[in-house]
Amino acid sequence: MLNNSFNNINFMEKALDGYWKRNETINNNISNVNTPGYKKTKVEFEENLKNELNIQRGLKVKTTDPKHMKFIGQRNTESIKVTKDETYSTRKDGNNVNIDVEMANLAKNTMMYNALIKQVSSETKKLRSIINEGR
Repeated sequence: MLNNSFNNINFMEKALDGYWKRNETINNNISNVNTPGYKKTKVEFEENLKNELNIQRGLKVKTTDPKHMKFIGQRNTESIKVTKDETYSTRKDGNNVNIDVEMANLAKNTMMYNALIKQVSSETKKLRSIINEGR
C-alpha cells in the first residue's frame, strides 16, 4: 500500500514539473508577444508520462549494456521536451505568438496544475493517516 502511494506521488511530481515548465514557457511567450521575430515555444511531456505509467503497470525490462536495443515503452530520460514553433508567423514582424491562444493555454494549464496539487495533497493526507494509525 505504501509503495503504491509513494509511486503515485512520484508520478504526480513529474507531472507537476511538466505543468510548471509549461507555465514558465507560456508566460515567456506572453512576455514576448510584441517582440519582433520571436517564435513561441511549447512544452510536451504527457506522452512520456503515459509511457512511464504503462511501464510501471507492465513488464519490467532492464538493459545491461548501452548498445542493447531499447524496448518499446522503455523509460525516457527526457520527460519534459521544450520545442520552438517555427512553422508559421501571423504578423509581418515575424512573431507568431497569439495572445488569446496563450491566455487560454495559461488558464488550462493553471487548472490542471491546481487539480494535480489537490491530488498530491490527498495522497499525503492518506499517508499521514496511515502513519498516525488512523487518528
